[in-house]
Amino acid sequence: MNIKLVEHIYFVGIGGIGMSALARYFNAKGKKVSGYDKTPSHITDALKKEGISLHFDENHIPNYIKDADFQSVLIVYTPAVSQDSPQLISFESKKWTVLKRAELLGLITEDAYTIAVAGTHGKTTTSCILAHILKHSDIYCTAFLGGISSNYNTNLILSESGDIVVVEADEYDRSFLKLSPDISIITSLDADHLDIYNDVDDMKNTFKMFASNTKQNGLLLINKSIDVDFEAPLDGSLMTYSSTVRADNIAFNLRIEEGSQYFDANFKEIMPGQVYEYELKDIQLQLPGKHNVENAIAAIVVASSLGAKPDKIKDAISDFKGVKRRYDLHAKGKYVYIDDYAHHPEEIKSTLIATKELFPEKKITVVFQPHLYSRTRDFAAEFGDSLSLADEVLLLDIYPAREMPIEGVNSEMLLTQVVDCEKSLLKKSDLVEELTNPKRELLLTLGAGDIDQFVEPLKHYYVNEMD
Repeated sequence: MNIKLVEHIYFVGIGGIGMSALARYFNAKGKKVSGYDKTPSHITDALKKEGISLHFDENHIPNYIKDADFQSVLIVYTPAVSQDSPQLISFESKKWTVLKRAELLGLITEDAYTIAVAGTHGKTTTSCILAHILKHSDIYCTAFLGGISSNYNTNLILSESGDIVVVEADEYDRSFLKLSPDISIITSLDADHLDIYNDVDDMKNTFKMFASNTKQNGLLLINKSIDVDFEAPLDGSLMTYSSTVRADNIAFNLRIEEGSQYFDANFKEIMPGQVYEYELKDIQLQLPGKHNVENAIAAIVVASSLGAKPDKIKDAISDFKGVKRRYDLHAKGKYVYIDDYAHHPEEIKSTLIATKELFPEKKITVVFQPHLYSRTRDFAAEFGDSLSLADEVLLLDIYPAREMPIEGVNSEMLLTQVVDCEKSLLKKSDLVEELTNPKRELLLTLGAGDIDQFVEPLKHYYVNEMD
């Protein structure tokens, strides 16, 4: 379809992080943007302030959509919306053009120089670091981010000039197969979304399909820890990166100094007929953990290939403030409060290891909200192993998202997998009161559901009342 001919774009699930970035993009382009979401949020509040019309009644379709010419209206939905949604059913039963979010993203990027960041973990931080380096280097790009960049307080970086686009390539429901990037990054590949994929091998094969969509003469950049044999793009390049093993691009000499992480890097820039090698010393990264160092290395390699100079790269990384809900450090002193989006066992493990490195003397209390019944069922033992790295674990009820309950799968079941630490169940209604005990030297809230609604009250308590 020709997006230029569309006047109205209506988003079903407009409050999602990916959907809201697209809504902002088209609103900035002068389209009439509107949409529906299930519940109000910080994101929907922000969209309203930006002039975007939205509502929360799933049975309501605005008259300006009903009365518009069918060919002038595009309906976009997110896979997070249930297929029995009255909105979707109504739209799909009529003449409107209905696209998934990934299909629309594919249309936007088909004529642009596209960098797609894929992976079960790390894609949001990597894409945010990359976009920040490019902006700092005056290399103009539009970036659709899977989180709110703390540097820019938005999930959309918009450029009026240049044709470079940075996107997150979402593996959920195989959406990333709609993209044909010039540069593809794969940050990680762990078993996940087993409600969609048959098994790990199915996931690996699908990621290989994504990698094979990299355009001729393109670059495929792979985390060396991924146990998959990828093939280089036709007439293009395949490179690896790591912070732990030998790779084409490597971070080394990782250390923590005065609350920040530092590392050195050897990286390559591939140009037609030439390979240039660079070394950067004493790169400061405000985020903890070797996984974030590897995210930074991936961003460095790509930014360099697009023309960013080493000194600009180094300055940009030291200035990178992170992504909201990706290791968000809200209070630091006698008492520490950190909030993180981690909702997979490997993410939780990485977050806890990084926290122990950064605050080795503090007792760590984790409040975790499991996300999805199927993920909790499929990885119960792995969740138990990761959470057991904490000193105290408090489990909230499972956040169902798009799923119906599964018999026998609940937080009580998950709690039995946690060992060698204090542990208990916690109701959301009791959360703030429970955590007003000063014995929590270091509080870590984790999860991808609605646990974020408690960030501000907890932040207020830890910052204003516990110093």
